[in-house]
Amino acid sequence: MGHAHHGHGHSHGHHHGHGHDHHHGHGHHHHPAPPASWDRAFAIGIGLNLVYVIAEASAGLWTGSVALLADAGHNLSDVLGLAVAWGGAALARTPPSKRFTYGLKGSTILAALANAVLLLVALGAIALEATHRFADPAPVPGLTVSAVAAVGIVINGLTAWLFARGRKGDLNIRGAYLHMLADAAVSGGVVLAGIGIWLTGLGWIDPIVSLVIAALIFWQTWGLLRETVEMSLAAVPRAIDYDRVRESLATLPGVAQVHDLHIWPMSTTEPVLTAHLLMPAGHPGDAFLASAQDMLHHNFGIGHATLQVETGEAPCVLEPAGAV
Repeated sequence: MGHAHHGHGHSHGHHHGHGHDHHHGHGHHHHPAPPASWDRAFAIGIGLNLVYVIAEASAGLWTGSVALLADAGHNLSDVLGLAVAWGGAALARTPPSKRFTYGLKGSTILAALANAVLLLVALGAIALEATHRFADPAPVPGLTVSAVAAVGIVINGLTAWLFARGRKGDLNIRGAYLHMLADAAVSGGVVLAGIGIWLTGLGWIDPIVSLVIAALIFWQTWGLLRETVEMSLAAVPRAIDYDRVRESLATLPGVAQVHDLHIWPMSTTEPVLTAHLLMPAGHPGDAFLASAQDMLHHNFGIGHATLQVETGEAPCVLEPAGAV
């Protein structure tokens, strides 16, 4: 019991203070700032985008530009995406209960997954809109469209920047970041379309640009979707090499064999590990377990490890086929 408790305290302490970051060089990579610090970014992002959606939709109705209306709808999906990501990050801070013994940390994984799906839905809407436009190009005041969309680049770019520093370590934050970046790109495309229409008077420029952007966003989203589905299925986080973890446990003094090694994400930032260590010489004591957990935290960023020590003969265990 003592060692399990140690593991928990470790991940817990890590979450609230930056203390650990300084001497765990590698740990820093997996543990960005505690999620609480994102509250401001989410609030600012949602506020900015809501105001812009209202302005852009009004401009779209006034100029008769379906591109602006589509972009406004797309930006609305952003507000939704940010709200989902924020909800996930907030729920993740819920303390553990008897029913949810990990707290609700997994909600960041659900949020990232929902964000990827939302992005795909927004893409479908853009593609549908663009194909309608080919059949029925409407006259559009190009420069007005460009001006309104230019504001969108600034707003989306600014919001993306708020999340930029978390995009490497936290998939939920990366989902929000990609969503905003995708939108800045869409607004950029609308600006170009507006200028193109103003210069040439060709209405079909508008739908072509939106289709190109949709393809780019799809390419980005696909990666996010794959990774979040893997996380939902308790796959080993991509940043962690299963074989290296196994080897580093197997080479600990007194360990004859490692089996039942499981590594999975508890949230988008916190991996968990359980393993059985066969130690024929007898139980090595709590200090050994503490140092093993320390090693896992330091080398692999795994803050929550539970190790079971066995002293008997190794039972016949099926290993995972073809380690990834």
